[in-house]
Amino acid sequence: MSDVRIKVLDNGPLRVTGNIELVDGDGNSFETKQAYSLCRCGLSIKAPYCDGSHKDKFESSVRAE
Repeated sequence: MSDVRIKVLDNGPLRVTGNIELVDGDGNSFETKQAYSLCRCGLSIKAPYCDGSHKDKFESSVRAE
């Protein structure tokens, strides 16, 4: 098992932890961190990062089968 984990938070962002590089569509790197909360709702003004704008405006509870 790798040291990278992506957790889908109920009604919230994707929580990415571990040694991972985050790049944009042109291949440019974002600031390197050990953990990211990535927006799933499309409302964040700090995209691709979550800024909490989803609160009470986004519902999604994904479960593995």
